[in-house]
Amino acid sequence: MSNTILVVDDEESIRVSLEAALTDEETQVRTASSGVEALRILDSDLVDLVLLDQKLKESEEDGIEVLREIRSRHREIVAIIMTAYGRIDSAVEAIKLGAFQYLTKPVDLDHLKVIISSALSTAHLQRHVDTLQQDVDNLMSPTDVFGPSRKTQELLERVELAASSPTSTVLIRGETGVGKELVARQIHRSSPVAKGPFVDFNCSAVPENLIESELFGHEKGAFTDAKGVKRGLFEMADRGSLFLDEIGEMPMPMQAKLLRVLETKSFRKLGSTVDCRVQVRVIAATNKDLFEEVQKGAFREDLYYRLDVIPIDVPPLRERPEDIPALAEIFVERFSRDLRRSTRKISDGAMEILRSYAWPGNVRELKNMIERLVLLTQSTEILPEHLPASLSGSRRRRTEIEEPRLLFAGEELLTLEEVERAAIVHTLERLKGNKTKAAEVLGISRQTLRSKIRDGDGGGE
Repeated sequence: MSNTILVVDDEESIRVSLEAALTDEETQVRTASSGVEALRILDSDLVDLVLLDQKLKESEEDGIEVLREIRSRHREIVAIIMTAYGRIDSAVEAIKLGAFQYLTKPVDLDHLKVIISSALSTAHLQRHVDTLQQDVDNLMSPTDVFGPSRKTQELLERVELAASSPTSTVLIRGETGVGKELVARQIHRSSPVAKGPFVDFNCSAVPENLIESELFGHEKGAFTDAKGVKRGLFEMADRGSLFLDEIGEMPMPMQAKLLRVLETKSFRKLGSTVDCRVQVRVIAATNKDLFEEVQKGAFREDLYYRLDVIPIDVPPLRERPEDIPALAEIFVERFSRDLRRSTRKISDGAMEILRSYAWPGNVRELKNMIERLVLLTQSTEILPEHLPASLSGSRRRRTEIEEPRLLFAGEELLTLEEVERAAIVHTLERLKGNKTKAAEVLGISRQTLRSKIRDGDGGGE
């Protein structure tokens, strides 16, 4: 793994000698003569470790105060303090602020290299621990995508293919609750940037006037309430992945700025004149048909094609009923443990009702339903009478087809693909080409319908 070290010292001879001694095939060394210059470099470039002089006489800066500012802006950066004025109180203050080591000048280069190696190893290990903790925190999340169905297995194969590229943008499409965020996290975990951060942002959850500050950050005084420097999510996701959920809700002005970041790999904080460069893999998700949004003028066409490099469609739960038993059993086990309940299984009768339900809220709805059942059921087994009436009533899947013999009246045997295409064509004809209503009648998402029309050329666009 390559590393970048920033040497901050007001003596040019020290900067030059340390740069020469520490630079090698795996290490790049930057230098700065003042705290102001150092902070400017840290805000715009990728730095892993800072070697900081305690007394910057030429700029009249206190290295401890510079360290304090570094820690407030970039807590992930490791810092080592160097001083010719070794004092116990200064050393204690530096360590309290998070300095890895406090060294006195003149610094022995061999000893310094050992300290730097240890500091970088510790930093890399901490990032790895943070990533593992994030994975644990998201284990069995409300939108788990899991199951033995063919559609789920095809989805997982698509995820693995998408993960193989560390830079290509991915557009995840699917209904609310199908597990788009989990798919994004799995792409990140399986990718070459898995050791980097995974940062998520819901474009519909933040007021329009704050989105730019959230994504790109701001300088102190950039606007009325900007009382300090703020790191944006792009900066926080550097060397990792940024997940932009509900991308279809992003305002048009921000779409143009997002496109620029995707094209140039750089951005400017609000109130700054300096470009910040980042290495971020962007994964976007939407429950809208972005192609239709482009046609309506609600989404930029150039951004759509820039995001749609690797499209992934997550099928709704009603299209993969084989997954329902496996998911339900996992959720029962989880909530029985977390809620300390005695419920251990779902009866065959209750499971059949769960399989027959349409699940408009997808996996999230199933998860919430199981949590409620485990909490309220007093027995060790969930029975049909424990289920709400709505599950077997108005939302059940349609299994009957009026006069199915008419479709198979001839001698010729039809493939499942041909039957499906006939159903799509018939439904579109009856509804005069209304794809939204046709998708509802067919029990699939509009995006899935468009995909089937495109793949099978059934019914035209």
